[in-house]
Amino acid sequence: MRILLDKFTKNFGDLTVIDEMDLEVHDGEMVALLGGSGCGKSTTLFAICGIHKVNGGRILFGDRDVTNITSQERNVGVVFQSFALYPHMDVAHNIGFPLKLRKETSTEIQRKVDEIAEMVHIGPLLKRRPGELSGGQQQRVALARALIRRPDVLLLDEPLANLDATLRLEMRSEIRRIQRETGITAVLVTHDQVEAMSMCDRIAIMDAGKILQITEPSDMYNNPVSDYVAGFLGSPPISFLTGIIQNGSFIEPATGAKIPVRKAIAGSHAGREVRVGIRPEYYQPDKGVMIKGTVSMIEAQGRETLYVVTLPDGNILRSIQGSHSPVKIGDAVNWGIDAEHMLVFDKDGLLI
Repeated sequence: MRILLDKFTKNFGDLTVIDEMDLEVHDGEMVALLGGSGCGKSTTLFAICGIHKVNGGRILFGDRDVTNITSQERNVGVVFQSFALYPHMDVAHNIGFPLKLRKETSTEIQRKVDEIAEMVHIGPLLKRRPGELSGGQQQRVALARALIRRPDVLLLDEPLANLDATLRLEMRSEIRRIQRETGITAVLVTHDQVEAMSMCDRIAIMDAGKILQITEPSDMYNNPVSDYVAGFLGSPPISFLTGIIQNGSFIEPATGAKIPVRKAIAGSHAGREVRVGIRPEYYQPDKGVMIKGTVSMIEAQGRETLYVVTLPDGNILRSIQGSHSPVKIGDAVNWGIDAEHMLVFDKDGLLI
């Protein structure tokens, strides 16, 4: 089921939080709305499911205009951060409750509950109550309850925020598996860029009620439209340096190092100040244009190690390395920037 937001506008009193937003989610696709607090992502989700009334524009499911109809009439499944399970009901009754409201027969409800419980791997838990379940099990129950009504659209509002790191990893893959198996169109709201990149076909980065960029995760990572988008994706995060383009190179101000840039950039921005972005995997020992600095932090992350190198002017570069380097905090290093993968942004923060 395609979802189309056509010039969607939402006001709260005199405050316009979304102004004429356009967004299309293709049939069977999973799209993430990613952004910081207050960017408008949850407001958009609540408008799609009918909790928020639209102040302008249209919302279409397929060719059907659902702008002014209730949530119940839209046939959406919603999974919230809080799970919102009924504590006095066992798992089977929690899952089957939407069908009970539809007045389906107990035999039919039991059949569908067994079927969906098998899909989300909670078959043996049907007689338990929510208080007897782990966080991951409760999330599976909430997902089963959203899917049992066979919704046209699945909406996920920060569904993994209350889980620990191991469960988040497990549930990311499980939700993606179920979404693919059912072929349901899904929208995920999250502030976690790892969730967005690992679970979704496309990501829409939002800020101040606007979509800044929407594309596939790998494309957004490698070709962000702005330094804001570049800074939102990537873990460890990208590092930025500000300097001048001269004689075909970016001049790093702290060390005077010359990092070559593409001819088009060298020609269009000669003598101008720019901001460059260097991701940790492209600042490495014995590779690229060497930049001197001092190791100010070392963080072991299992099979990888993160190094933070402070330059003479106080700016930092991050380096993520697969093997542990013998350097220690306080050591001087001379590591290299891979110029081919350096991102260059103009004074307005837009990718050149």
